[in-house]
Amino acid sequence: MAKTTNLSVRLEPGLKEEAELVLGQLGIPVSNAVNIFLKQVVMQRGIPFDVKLPATKPLDSLSLTEEELNEELEKGYADFIKGKTKSLENALLEIRNDYDT
Repeated sequence: MAKTTNLSVRLEPGLKEEAELVLGQLGIPVSNAVNIFLKQVVMQRGIPFDVKLPATKPLDSLSLTEEELNEELEKGYADFIKGKTKSLENALLEIRNDYDT
């Protein structure tokens, strides 16, 4: 067996528990997952996935003022009147395709 070294990290308890559940279902111990990640960092010469802010911020109706909410509702209604809508079936199909479910 190759020599090993220890790595100590601070994590949110909930994050650690959730990750352990997912990794456990995959049969991968957390230490192996960390090794996989770090090997990919070396091979990719950087973080092996995009780390960036989303292009647009999703709307949160709770953070909108009444005026802003009304504007958004009016935009949606205008799209509906113009026929710029999708059927529920097509919208769900796109979501499934986007998230591989």
